[in-house]
Amino acid sequence: MARGRVTRLTACDVRFPTSLGAHGSDAMHTDPDYSTAYVTLETDAEDGLKGYGITFTLGKGTEVVVCAVNALAPHVLNKDLGDIVGDFRGFYRQLTSDSQLRWKHSSCLEAQTSFSCILLPNQIGPEKGVVHLATAAILNAVWDLWAKQEGKDPRTLSSCIDFRYISDVLTEEEACEILQKNQAGKKEREAQMLTQGYPAYTTSCAWLGYSDDRLKQLCTEALKGGWTRFKVKVGADMQDDVRRCGLIRDMIGPEKTLMMDANQRWDVPEAVEWMARLAEFKPLWIEEPTSPDDILGHAAISRALAPLGIGVATGEQCHNRVIFKQLLQARALQFLQIDSCRLGSVNENLSVLLMAKKFGIPVCPHAGGVGLCELVQHLIIFDFISVSASLENRMCEYVDHLHEHFKYPVLIQKACYLPPKDAGYSTEMKEESVKKYQYPDGDVWRKLLAAQGK
Repeated sequence: MARGRVTRLTACDVRFPTSLGAHGSDAMHTDPDYSTAYVTLETDAEDGLKGYGITFTLGKGTEVVVCAVNALAPHVLNKDLGDIVGDFRGFYRQLTSDSQLRWKHSSCLEAQTSFSCILLPNQIGPEKGVVHLATAAILNAVWDLWAKQEGKDPRTLSSCIDFRYISDVLTEEEACEILQKNQAGKKEREAQMLTQGYPAYTTSCAWLGYSDDRLKQLCTEALKGGWTRFKVKVGADMQDDVRRCGLIRDMIGPEKTLMMDANQRWDVPEAVEWMARLAEFKPLWIEEPTSPDDILGHAAISRALAPLGIGVATGEQCHNRVIFKQLLQARALQFLQIDSCRLGSVNENLSVLLMAKKFGIPVCPHAGGVGLCELVQHLIIFDFISVSASLENRMCEYVDHLHEHFKYPVLIQKACYLPPKDAGYSTEMKEESVKKYQYPDGDVWRKLLAAQGK
């Protein structure tokens, strides 16, 4: 039975200077500092139970997400965990439907920055932007608390989902039916995950800012480590893409899987033209070829690239379950990429996993960021065991960055995710890491900012 009243919420701005090594660089994000708004929920439970949640950011603006977390804090403070999860759908809707925070026009959040306030035009909501990222951080912490206490049955899981706006394609009854049907064979799939793990692909070899020598070195090491699926960043320069894709295809050979990621760089006609040129390298998919909001644009690209054998993958920047619903309805993607922080935590990801199952689209989650691998491992393994019951055309992203800062880091064996053995959502960071990398007062940032004269 879920227990404990939430007595305190703290939110920290934790940043890692990954831009110094061009880690995470792509055609649209040339200097990312992998960061997180890190939330801790304390309770009055006798065992001192705490929940930890994160939401992924790229440096600047993390303080705004922290500010939004604090703005949402009254919704969770002094609430009993049993009451929260007893009506989790209602609690989710309470967070996402705050009548003032969800209003999408210019608003102002007080933040501890050089500005007295930060204007956020069109980024408050509803169910998108800063507040939805903050919602994910809080809900991820709630799931961490709950997962440390008890298991879930199909009816309990479906009760966590807000079916508002998606009931035209997925009802609660259909969700329960999918989950109940997949009880058959569940033990065998659990055993398969424990022995073999969930297939992964690597993005760590071919960030756009890496030199050719670095790319070759990392590809060589990955091949020795048993990796067979590779993703390369593209989109900034056609000729450079041709050269780099040729280089990586030569290194990995014709039999291994190659994916490409443009990170929203192109217009629709440009995406089709660019990928027609890169088709010779046999990519399985092109990821985020255009604006994440352009559903019909993705559909047009999908139709144009189908004869070339290239699928479209997207989802890491999708605001919410409604966008995913429309992408599925429009047949605009062949690979669906959930994100554990962009959506409203497990609650909303459950709805998207179930919709993907109904439409027969494989889920290949985004995990290119601090803590995302730790989070998403739970979702993909759950998807295989309880929702999709299939590994066909399915794999999960993996980046070999920053896992050492987590108390329960992800385990990779033979290019596969192994199931986590510790209870919870694997979100707790090491105290020394939080202290060292907290922005702007942690040791690392005080030195960097001083060196930059700030």
